[in-house]
Amino acid sequence: MAAVPVASRIASLLVVDDSAVQRQHAVALCRELGIESIYEAGNGSEALELLAMLVLRPSLMIVDLEMPGMDGVELIQQMHQRRLDIPLVVVSRHDTALIQSVETLGGALGLHVVAGLQKPLTAARLGSALARHSAGDSVAPEQKQRMLAPPDKAELAQAIDRGDIVAHYQPKVDIGTGIVRGVEALARWQHPQKGMIQPDNFIALAEQEGLIRALTMSILGQALAQAAAWNTRGLKLSVAVNFSPLLLDSPGIVEEISALLERHSLQAGQVVLEITEGSVVAYLGAGLGVLARLRLKGFGLSIDDYGTGFSSMQQLARIPFTELKIDRSFVHGAHRRKNLRVILQSALDLASRLELVTVAEGIETMEDWRLLQQFGCTIGQGYLIARPMAAAALPQWLKSDHQRLRELRAEPLPSCLD
Repeated sequence: MAAVPVASRIASLLVVDDSAVQRQHAVALCRELGIESIYEAGNGSEALELLAMLVLRPSLMIVDLEMPGMDGVELIQQMHQRRLDIPLVVVSRHDTALIQSVETLGGALGLHVVAGLQKPLTAARLGSALARHSAGDSVAPEQKQRMLAPPDKAELAQAIDRGDIVAHYQPKVDIGTGIVRGVEALARWQHPQKGMIQPDNFIALAEQEGLIRALTMSILGQALAQAAAWNTRGLKLSVAVNFSPLLLDSPGIVEEISALLERHSLQAGQVVLEITEGSVVAYLGAGLGVLARLRLKGFGLSIDDYGTGFSSMQQLARIPFTELKIDRSFVHGAHRRKNLRVILQSALDLASRLELVTVAEGIETMEDWRLLQQFGCTIGQGYLIARPMAAAALPQWLKSDHQRLRELRAEPLPSCLD
């Protein structure tokens, strides 16, 4: 029964495994799931030779990691070098930590890793992975974006001036109660020809071309105006806005932000500026002064992407942060990965001792949500709660999502985890 949706989206598949027995087992499972066109290769080199000959590339590849000659890891690296953007399922007899490391590697290289599975493969686990893949798009959004010509400085400047780059809002929810406490304002650019341009493809451009101040003030202005509008309707939410490190060395930035706040009759305590932890080092002299002045005026300061930089402890000691935001790479999947759990709990314990609000981003599963409840995290943000949305959609989302928010409230948890 499950074979129909899988087959409808996966036209062909390549199984790469040096073991003929394991390869045939995988092929048989795929046929059970309704995939008719299946290619086979005994190692990475054979797979690359086959791909070079095929006019139509396979829709998906199942790649074993342990193979003589070119192993699965090297094959993934070669696919990146040759720009072979084919979705992957990686499989191995090794422990899940190794498989997850290879998943991370594939993602870092820009490849779409559908799943990482332990051998022996079963119809249930493989079918579940392929069904998840079939339910979505076979090409990751960031890969689609790379297929289009990137925006240039003139396009970006015009988009900022015309207000084409707008703020969308992702709810931030109290992990203990499920109550919405605030939102993060995120820049979204709907290009008339190129569609939705991902922030990764224009934020860096804005920084390189001297447009980041204009972009930041545009998003901040939209966010503050929206917060003021919500306030008049009795919906008082904190608003978080990303703050580029380049602005720490930008003359008059504190005065401009303060004037914007006054224009919308807001209190500084309702606004949180998120600063990436690794970024402050390069602007330490001027940056400390700017951040101290902002804090004196009452703005909240969040150390964003905590755990991804090299001097986290120093940053917490030097800068008057009020919030610690834990990067999604330490949150997503923490319920099943011991190493992530240890790092996550350590970060939350440290923040608690420093009396900082803690925000976990990238929450996508109820298991990770419950783990964060157990560890005492303050605020949660991620697709489990809601995706970023236009301002007009937020009040309706709040009305219609009461049941979902009730499900997020704290409940009895197991006394220990594996």
